[in-house]
Amino acid sequence: MRVVGVEGTAWCASAALYDADADSVVIESEAYQPDSGGIHPREAAEHMRQAVPRVVETILDEADGDVDAVAFSRGPGLGPCLRIVGSAARALAQTLDVPLVGVNHMVAHLEVGRHRSGFDAPVCLNASGANAHVLAYRNGRYRVLGETMDTGVGNAIDKFTRHVGWQHPGGPKVEAHARDGEYTELPYVVKGMDFSFSGIMSAAKQAVDDVPASEASGSSSRERSDRDGGTPVDDVCRGLEETVFAMLTEVSERALALTGRDELVLGGGVGQNDRLRGMLAEMCEARGADFHAPEPRFLRDNAGMIAVLGAKMAEAGDTLEVADSAIDSHFRPDEVPVTWRSPEAPPAREGDVRQGAEATVTIADDRVVKERVPKSYRHERLDDRLRRDRTVLEARLTSEARRQGVPTPLVRDVDVPEATIELQYVGDSDLRDALTEPRVRDVGRHLAGIHAAGFVHGDPTTRNVRVGPADPPNGRAGDADDRTFLIDFGLGYYTDDVEDYAMDCHVFEQSLAGTADDAEALVAAFEDAYREAAGDETVLDQLRAIEGRGRYQND
Repeated sequence: MRVVGVEGTAWCASAALYDADADSVVIESEAYQPDSGGIHPREAAEHMRQAVPRVVETILDEADGDVDAVAFSRGPGLGPCLRIVGSAARALAQTLDVPLVGVNHMVAHLEVGRHRSGFDAPVCLNASGANAHVLAYRNGRYRVLGETMDTGVGNAIDKFTRHVGWQHPGGPKVEAHARDGEYTELPYVVKGMDFSFSGIMSAAKQAVDDVPASEASGSSSRERSDRDGGTPVDDVCRGLEETVFAMLTEVSERALALTGRDELVLGGGVGQNDRLRGMLAEMCEARGADFHAPEPRFLRDNAGMIAVLGAKMAEAGDTLEVADSAIDSHFRPDEVPVTWRSPEAPPAREGDVRQGAEATVTIADDRVVKERVPKSYRHERLDDRLRRDRTVLEARLTSEARRQGVPTPLVRDVDVPEATIELQYVGDSDLRDALTEPRVRDVGRHLAGIHAAGFVHGDPTTRNVRVGPADPPNGRAGDADDRTFLIDFGLGYYTDDVEDYAMDCHVFEQSLAGTADDAEALVAAFEDAYREAAGDETVLDQLRAIEGRGRYQND
């Protein structure tokens, strides 16, 4: 099968020819470069109008023979650009009299990585300009396990670089300056597997505000910053890379731990950054997982990935009539029926040594020893701070939740310098492996209880809930207790903000989507129990607002 792909979601007009039999991809691209600032939608659309016919013509000359289908990026992206690409693809498919395939741009990032790596069931980190999320396949769709709650990672970096007077794209410039910088501390915002960049970028801009933008990119910016009281721009760039990419790596590891997968693929233009790729590779090596980052031509926006996924979809009969091929600028990846894959078997689970996202838990008789092991991929100062703070918070909030009547393990010992906690052994399995409606209702009541007490769990996934049967297996003392326990409060904190309570609920519901066969029914049961325990709709109303804030729904 030979498929022509056409891409143009934002800044890059691209066409490609994929020959499935030879597994070869030829890509022709023309990138839009704004004169100043970021991407201007009208200028980008004008670029598409002029460049798309040229790149398509070049690829058709390369084809020099039969074409079996035409695939195009249907969304997400800038509406004016998508409409031009959609019109070109429809005209080409009708001219060649071949099927038309509408491809989700973000799923294409994932699928080209899966295709090039040969992995069966990877978790995917997509790190692009307008988007950032962690995905895993389950029951016919790619499930969003975590995503940015404000802006895409590339756009966030671009906002900082515009602030210091650098042109788009900002990522390569931050990478170059970071090599000469020293680490500077910035906010680190991870909530379960979701994350936020706006506060980090505000802090980064504030750090350099005492440095004139005209001087910030100069070779002597360190000396001028010291003199004027600001942080050297090279140091801020280093802090940005170390902070933002450590966040993305951590949530990727959390997704591997939640799903039990041992494969990770990277997608998106920000994935060209050496530091990000290095962090992800180091994390995967440490936990015995396989990692693959496609070559750069498949990371930045390109029609090659559109053609590759288009061929898989066409072979599965997943094509469009022209009348049904409207673009969708907010096309979420979890809205795509995955017709070209078969369900995979559930992954194997651990024994008496469990490797989580940030800690190793050793089980011995009626106790567990949890050690927050150093993460070599993180800067040492950042790693020390996170391990120390999370150990203290876990011990404190685990005990506080217990005082509020929420079942939690007894805390028996804490060693803050070693980031180690000894806890009572509770339950016989994670909720992930024993999902029932009554247990999910328990979680709804438990979260409402700690929220009423003024704090959040921070990471209430189905792996951070333990359940136990009435009869104790293996002779373990804690197992006879048939309650539903909340564990691992390391990302928790005290707060009276309804947004934080709603984010707790959002994290739990995302974990249901990634681990449950009947997630919708379980989500409804969870919310019903939370509503009853909370006594009003305030938090759930805010939860609806958070869901509507996703990068694939609203600009």
